Amino acid sequence: MKLVATDLDGTLVRTDRTVSPRTVALFRRLSRDGVVIVLVTGRPIRWIAPVYEQLGISALTICVNGAATYDPGTDTIVHSAPLEAGVLAEACARLRAAVPGVVFAVERDGGRQMRHEPDFPVGSWEVDHHSVGPASLDELLTRPAAKLLVRAGVQPADEFTARVGACLRGLAEATNSSSSGMVEVSAAGVTKASALARVARTHAVEAADVIAFGDMPNDLPMLAWAGRGVAMANAHPAVRAAAHDVTEATNEDDGVAAYLERVYAY
Repeated sequence: MKLVATDLDGTLVRTDRTVSPRTVALFRRLSRDGVVIVLVTGRPIRWIAPVYEQLGISALTICVNGAATYDPGTDTIVHSAPLEAGVLAEACARLRAAVPGVVFAVERDGGRQMRHEPDFPVGSWEVDHHSVGPASLDELLTRPAAKLLVRAGVQPADEFTARVGACLRGLAEATNSSSSGMVEVSAAGVTKASALARVARTHAVEAADVIAFGDMPNDLPMLAWAGRGVAMANAHPAVRAAAHDVTEATNEDDGVAAYLERVYAY
């Protein structure tokens, strides 16, 4: 395999948000040996720095589910595929008409900035973040967004994602990466797979030479596209069922590292 692509949360990163020393050593060795490393995450750019600090390599990162490809070496977004303002407005209008109590937030500029309706629940770690703040719906719709975030109280994640996806069919992509009931909406055709295919082409790497790891529904397109799509032992049941293979260990126990050590005979 010439390219290793991996999701972060629930896959490479442990619950305490750390990357194990074993994983760090392995990824540094792979990088030295010429293997292309690509991080592929639903995270916005503003959440990536701690992973870089631990890994010690400047891996190209596909953020916000494929809407932004970020180069940490130059601190630039090398490719973006946002929801245009008109599409964003149509998506919000459809959802507000169909889903009682729905509230919205948007990730802008690859997730360097987040704006949310006043009633949208924001994580405690972001309440006072300088790049995160409340805004009216009209303000949310004034600019393109890397990702639209949708909530409507407490919802079962998979069922609510399916409901949002049906409402936005033909307009945008809907997925989820947690059990919190938040749906993540991207522009039509924008997934982790579409962005990873673009990066692979720049390195003249075919899908057959790509191994990809993931754990949640937003990873499904990427695992299907890669020559070897590997689900984590702790993955969502649909991801385990769809993957080509499943790790023996979870993200807490170096599942990715153990699998790659066998692949590369390290």
